[in-house]
Amino acid sequence: MAGRKQVAIVGAGPAGIFAALALSDVPGVRVRIFEKGPDIDARLANARRKGKARDARWLLSGWGGAGAFSDGKLTLSPEVGGQLTSYLPRPEVDRLPAEVDGMWLRVGAPEEVYGGDEDAMSELAARATRADLKFVATRIRHLGTDRCPMVLREMRRALGENVEVHAGEAVAKILATRGVASGVEMAAGKRYRADYVIVAPGREGSHWFVEEAARLGLEREDNPVDVGVRVEVPAEVMAEVTATAYESKLIFYSKSFDDRVRTFCMCPYGEVVTEENEEVITVNGHSYAGKRTANTNFALLVSTRFTEPFQDPIGYGRYLARLANLISDGVICQRLGDLRAGRRSTAERVARGLVRPTLETATAGDLSFAMPHRYLSSILEALEALDRFAPGIGSRHTLLYGIEVKFYSARPHLTERLETEVRNLFAVGDGAGVTRGLVQASASGLLAGREVRRRAESSEQ
Repeated sequence: MAGRKQVAIVGAGPAGIFAALALSDVPGVRVRIFEKGPDIDARLANARRKGKARDARWLLSGWGGAGAFSDGKLTLSPEVGGQLTSYLPRPEVDRLPAEVDGMWLRVGAPEEVYGGDEDAMSELAARATRADLKFVATRIRHLGTDRCPMVLREMRRALGENVEVHAGEAVAKILATRGVASGVEMAAGKRYRADYVIVAPGREGSHWFVEEAARLGLEREDNPVDVGVRVEVPAEVMAEVTATAYESKLIFYSKSFDDRVRTFCMCPYGEVVTEENEEVITVNGHSYAGKRTANTNFALLVSTRFTEPFQDPIGYGRYLARLANLISDGVICQRLGDLRAGRRSTAERVARGLVRPTLETATAGDLSFAMPHRYLSSILEALEALDRFAPGIGSRHTLLYGIEVKFYSARPHLTERLETEVRNLFAVGDGAGVTRGLVQASASGLLAGREVRRRAESSEQ
C-alpha cells in the first residue's frame, strides 16, 4: 500500500462536517479539519457568557459554523437553499435533500416536518398570488437554536478516529503545485501537506475565500448581495401561516424598480438577535424548540447583482452595515409607521407601540439614514403586498431592524463534483458561494467528500 492519503478540510460548518463524514471510515485516508474558531464545547461555554465576557467572534466561527447557533431550519426542497442545480443534473439534486436529511435525523434532528399538507400549502400559494406574491412551497424540519449545538455535538462524535479536528487554527493560504492542490498553510506559518483540499469556509470566511481564489487565479462569478431588514410582528399575525408552513418563502418584484424582494429565515415565536462579522454588526433571527416569545420575525431582503466594473458586493454590504452601526452603535430599530411618515422612531414611540421588541439593545432611529432609497422603496412595496397576504404585517406598529445583510462569496467555476480549476481542490458550502442553507451546504460537502473518497480508493488499487 502506498502512503496514507491526506485530506485537508478548511472549515467545520455543515459543508466541512459532511465532507468529513463521507471520508471518516476510509482505510488509508487521514482527514484533518481546520477551523479558526473553537470546538463545540468551548463555543457553548462562550455562548452562555453575558456582556463583555462573551466573545462575539465565536458566535459565527467554530465547530458547526454560523449555523451552530442559528434557527436550524433544514429545508428539504431542492428549489431552495443554493446553486447546486447549476452544477448537477436535476435528478441528483432532487435526491440529495432526503439523503442529507436522513443523516441529520441520525444525530438527533426532530421527526416533525412542516409543509406536508398539500391542500393547505396550495391555499397559501393561491392567497399569495392574489397579493401579488409568489409562494415557494417547501418542506422544513426545524431544529431550533437551543437544539442545534446538541445535534452538532453528536456529529462531532460520529467522525471517528480517522478525522483530526484542529480547532482554533486558521488557514491562511491554500497551497497548489503546478495546478494541483498540495496542502494548506496556517496563519502561524506551519504547513500541512494534503493530496486533496476541500474548502468550506462558511459565511464568516467568504471574504477570505474570495481573496484566495483571486490569488490562485480561479475564475469567479459574483453572486447577488442581499440587503434588507428584519421584520417583527405579533405572532398571531402569522400564526395560520407558520402553523402550516413554518417558514413562508415569498417573492415580490417591486413596481418602482422591478427589484426582487424575498422573505427569508422566518422565526415563529422567536427573537431578533445580532451577529458580529469582522467587527460589523448585523441582525438575524432565532426560534427555539423549548421556549416561545410573543412575536414572529423574518428577514425581508432585496437582491442586487452588480455589473462591471464593480466587483465587490461583499464590501458594499459591509459598508451599509457599518453605516447603520455608526449612527446607532449597533442595530437600528424603527416602527413602520414612523418610516412611512418620514420621521425617526424614538424609544418612547417604540415603547408605546403594540409590538414589544425582542432585541432590547437595538437603538430607536431612522433606517433611511443608512439604507439607500431604492432598497427602502422596494421593501415598503413588499410590506404592502405582505399585508394583503397576512393582514397585520403592514401595521404602523410593525418593527423593522437594520441592517440585515447576507454575504455570499463569489462562485468559482466548478465541475459537477464541485472541483475548481486547481485539480483536487474542491469548494463547498455557503462561504464558497455554492449554497445558502444547511441542507444544500451539507449536500455539497457530501458530494465533494465522496469524490475524494472515490479517488483515494482508486489510487490504492
